[in-house]
Amino acid sequence: MDLSRYLPGPYASRELLDLGARVIRLLPPAGDPMEALAPAWHEALNAGKETVLLDLKAEPEKGRALCAEADVVLESFRPGVVERLGVGSRDLPDSVVYCSFTGFGLGGRHERRVGHDLNYQGWAGVLADTAPAIPPTQLADLAGGALTAVARILAALLARERTGRGEHIVVSLTHGAHRLVSHRLGGEPIPRILTGGLACYRIYPTADGRHLTVAALEHSFFARLCELLDLPDALDRQFDPEAQEDLADALAARIATKPLADWLELFDGEEVSVGPVATIEEAAAELA
Repeated sequence: MDLSRYLPGPYASRELLDLGARVIRLLPPAGDPMEALAPAWHEALNAGKETVLLDLKAEPEKGRALCAEADVVLESFRPGVVERLGVGSRDLPDSVVYCSFTGFGLGGRHERRVGHDLNYQGWAGVLADTAPAIPPTQLADLAGGALTAVARILAALLARERTGRGEHIVVSLTHGAHRLVSHRLGGEPIPRILTGGLACYRIYPTADGRHLTVAALEHSFFARLCELLDLPDALDRQFDPEAQEDLADALAARIATKPLADWLELFDGEEVSVGPVATIEEAAAELA
C-alpha cells in the first residue's frame, strides 16, 4: 500500500512491483501532485499499479483497514501526519513492514525542515565537487531514498518470515545520499579524480558536438587508447600531476577530429574503457 507522493515512494513501489508485488496507491481525491507537474514521469512510475482514492481525514477507519491488510505500507507525509490520520505504524498490525520517507530522518534538528532532492544532495555533500552545476538526476530521492528503502523492505520481509513481526523503517533521503559519498571522507587517491583531475578520466567533445567518455584508468586500457589515437608520447604521463592539462589538451584535440559514431566504430571491441554520452532515448534503445 503506497500512500506516498511525488518521486521516492512511487519509484520504490515501482521497483517492488517489478519484483512481483501487488501495489495499490492510496491517494486523496485530488490524486498525486506529480501527475499534474510531470505527467509522463507519473505514468512511467505508476503503470501497472492499482489506485484507490480516499479522503483519510473523512474516512480514517477505511484507510486504516486497507493498510492493515498490506504486507508493506509506504508513506512520505511530514512527521506526525500519519498518526493524526490514523494510519501510523502503531495503528496497524505489528506484522506490517512500514516505511516512512523523510528528508532528514526523525528526531534530529532537521526533522521538520522542508526540501527537495537538490537540497538533500547539498546537505549530504554530494554537490561539493560540481556546484553550481545541477545534477541531471535525483540521486537523493532515487538512490539515497527509494533504492535504500527497497533493500531495507526486502530485508524486513525476510526477517518477518522468521519472527512474524514487521518493522518501522525510516528512510532519510539526506543520510542516504551522504552514504553515496561517505567512502570518500578519508581522502582521494588523486585530487579531483571524479571531476577532471585526470586526463584519462574525463569527457571530451567530438567533431559533431557530441561527447565521448574516457575512463581508461588501467594502464593497459590507456596504452591501447594512446595507440589507437596515435599519441605515443602520452603513455608515460598518465598519472603525472604536472602533465594532466597538457595531456587533456592532446586528447581533446585528437578526439575533436572525428564525429562520435566514428570513434565508437574504432573503439568497438577494444579494451580502452571509452563510450558515448548517450541521450536518454539512445540509452533506452541500446539497453532494451
